[in-house]
Amino acid sequence: MLQTDILSIGDITTDAFIKISNAEVHCDIDKQNCKLCVNFGDKIPYDSVTLVKAVGNSANAAVSAARLGLNSALLAYVGDDENGKDDIEILKKNNVDTKYVRVEEGKKTNYHYVLWYDVDRTILVKHESFSYELGDIEPPKWIYLSSLGDNTLDFHIQIADYIEKNPNIKLAFQPGTFQIKIGKEALKKIYSQTEIFFCNVEEAQLILSESSRAIPVLVKGIASLGPKTVVITDGFAGAYACDTKNDAETIWFMPVYPHTPIERTGAGDAFASTIVSAIILGKTLQDALTWAPINSMSVVQKVGAQEGLLSKTEIENYLAKAPEDYKPSKLNS
Repeated sequence: MLQTDILSIGDITTDAFIKISNAEVHCDIDKQNCKLCVNFGDKIPYDSVTLVKAVGNSANAAVSAARLGLNSALLAYVGDDENGKDDIEILKKNNVDTKYVRVEEGKKTNYHYVLWYDVDRTILVKHESFSYELGDIEPPKWIYLSSLGDNTLDFHIQIADYIEKNPNIKLAFQPGTFQIKIGKEALKKIYSQTEIFFCNVEEAQLILSESSRAIPVLVKGIASLGPKTVVITDGFAGAYACDTKNDAETIWFMPVYPHTPIERTGAGDAFASTIVSAIILGKTLQDALTWAPINSMSVVQKVGAQEGLLSKTEIENYLAKAPEDYKPSKLNS
């Protein structure tokens, strides 16, 4: 039996995209702390609703890796309802191994509401309470850990202990809301075992309790927690990566692949999972950085986090047509 290249661990959900036009966005003068606003106590018309099943940070990563040709599996929990059955079938259709997707009786599968305004989204989330046991799993080459609910601290400890007992497994960590909220001390063992870490600028600030947006400050702060490679994204401003183990002085900058987004859900998942997948496929960090924005660009041309995910051949085709300045460069070089 083939060894699993990448086992993604995290919650899975159905996203109901509710497209609205009758709203406003209010931000601070520096365009930070933005709020989506609608009339309180009013009946707000919506344009459309689109259901997207079998999604979530880790599910998206699992589909992304499978589409890039890797032996990909997902460890997640679903309820014994139609949404859970649908999620499993959709994962199978996307060539994701579902042997570690556990069905829990008497529980509902996660269901989130996505308020889609302009090209961005605000997500109303509710993580159901599952038993969360790592159980008996065959060691994969990589574990990709992302968003889980707020009753999962013990589960994180199980994962950290498992990696400690299986040191050949490499860990990719893309923290979700709870994992950031619980704090770096509670997840100290996860951070210290992380091979490659992903977050955006604002998330890095929250993790580090840091007011500065300076990339070198954030990269150094995250690296001090243990991750060997740190990747920090900054939306349309691009992304930054540093191999702190082999060259801690060099931070690579990667611009976005030129595009106009339709809906941005899943861009970060596509970016992070593509870098991990490319590295598993033997690419260098710099090469992986050229792949990731292409997959993100494609994802934001569709509604939902998975429809736009590309194959290896499709990414290479876009890369062949890329602008001359679409390449990694050293920060401040």
